[in-house]
Amino acid sequence: MDLRQFLMCLSLCTAFALSKPTEKKDRVHHEPQLSDKVHNDAQNFDYDHDAFLGAEEAKTFDQLTPEESKERLGKIVSKIDGDKDGFVTVDELKDWIKFAQKRWIYEDVERQWKGHDLNEDGLVSWEEYKNATYGYVLDDPDPDDGFNYKQMMVRDERRFKMADKDGDLIATKEEFTAFLHPEEYDYMKDIVVQETMEDIDKNADGFIDLEEYIGRQAYQGGDC
Repeated sequence: MDLRQFLMCLSLCTAFALSKPTEKKDRVHHEPQLSDKVHNDAQNFDYDHDAFLGAEEAKTFDQLTPEESKERLGKIVSKIDGDKDGFVTVDELKDWIKFAQKRWIYEDVERQWKGHDLNEDGLVSWEEYKNATYGYVLDDPDPDDGFNYKQMMVRDERRFKMADKDGDLIATKEEFTAFLHPEEYDYMKDIVVQETMEDIDKNADGFIDLEEYIGRQAYQGGDC
């Protein structure tokens, strides 16, 4: 199978990977787009290239020769082939596309995990996270920059408890991922909505009036 045929197959599998019922558009966290390029396979496969590799990784391929690109793609395909039978199934390709698009999440979790698993037991407790993140605030309750770190710590604790399914205040890697990126987990949606509501509701009356809503939209520089 040459590169063009492979990309044609990729285009079809991308459609399968992304097929889901249309969801009501909301104004909080959205999944990142697979690519900002136009999806038109009659012209090129740039969109599928981004979907397959991840937009950032795809940029590195622009600097490679065709031979180098082919060699590198071969190595990636071997990773996609989970059962190592020499063939890439639709399901394997769908899983890879999902992984490529969320790679930044995994990288962020790994980076923060190393900084918060202080006793290196493969778990992150709330105490570990609190001490690593807010230890200096506990020592100095009135920092010079005037930022309300105590309020942030209260919000973090609330979110940590929501992510901690078994309620032991000790997070596994999966629970820690839900804590850092709640928009990726269905059971964390309530906390995402609650935090967004609190950010917009400036007068804390439990309602969002037109002025607060417009002010938020102006700050974000976009529409709902």
